Amino acid sequence: MNPTPPADPSPSPEGLPPVKNLEFKAALLLLLMLVLVLGSAAYVLYARGVFEQTQRLVLVSDDSEGVVVGMDMTFAGFAIGRVARIELGEDGNARILVDVPEKDARWLRTSSIFTMERGLVGGTRIRAYSGVLEDPPLPDGAERPVLRGDTAAEIPRLMASVREVLDNVAALTADDAALGQSLAHLRGLTERLNGPQGLLGTLLGNEADAKKLVLTIDRANALLSRMDALALRLDGLVANADRQVFGQGAAPGQGGLVNDARTSVQQLNGLLTDARTSLQKVDAVLVDVQGIAGNTREATQDLSQLRSEVDASLRKVDALIQDINRKWPFARDTEIRLP
Repeated sequence: MNPTPPADPSPSPEGLPPVKNLEFKAALLLLLMLVLVLGSAAYVLYARGVFEQTQRLVLVSDDSEGVVVGMDMTFAGFAIGRVARIELGEDGNARILVDVPEKDARWLRTSSIFTMERGLVGGTRIRAYSGVLEDPPLPDGAERPVLRGDTAAEIPRLMASVREVLDNVAALTADDAALGQSLAHLRGLTERLNGPQGLLGTLLGNEADAKKLVLTIDRANALLSRMDALALRLDGLVANADRQVFGQGAAPGQGGLVNDARTSVQQLNGLLTDARTSLQKVDAVLVDVQGIAGNTREATQDLSQLRSEVDASLRKVDALIQDINRKWPFARDTEIRLP
């Protein structure tokens, strides 16, 4: 009536077959694990350059805060060295010993500059700058000063400068400050400019002087108008003088005084020519009178005829001179002398 209990499917340990060479296999596994660990450590040391030939570089700084052993020194963004040790020198300065692989030491020259920068975010960085790669290479064990730049150290100074600026701004914006007074004066000046006198009242200082200046300008404008009218009258007078003297713009047949004088002079030259001819005849007659002493009657008749011709010439000259004196304001006491 009682059911039979089921059999256990898992065999008992006593039923497993024994493993051959178990101790040897365990030792081999342990040895393999040891080899892997040692190989990994060797690879890590090799990757970190433990087995590379290096040269020593000593950087001297007054403060090594933030610098730790194993920190990289970079050149153009690439790690070319590693901090091996940090020690304090006899002069109180920090000495940072950097190992540089020989294959990367060619980037360091005697003129290279080393800096240690520490920003607000991130750790301290050591950088190398080589401007002239043709300079001699940096020797092993060389000591170089490092330029330190700490942004956090500049914060107190920056805050002090900001506080000073804020104090100055507060002093400028105060009620009794010079800026407030200047703005008040500027407001007053703007009101005066918008006043009745405008800019003139502002420049002169009072309305009375501004009114005087405006009155002076009005008088000057009136004077200029009168001067323009006078200039027009002078232009007309000059035109009339040109027309009367030179005959410019005159009607046909009406010459000026100069033209009339030129005509009179031409007539006078003709009369003088006639008078010269008559006088030459007188000279000839006188010569005849002196040569012919016997024929007195005939010479007397010739002299009478010559005298009448001379009188006629003189009357013509006198009439011409009177005509010239009537047309041109010459001198009245004109005298003609006969030889």
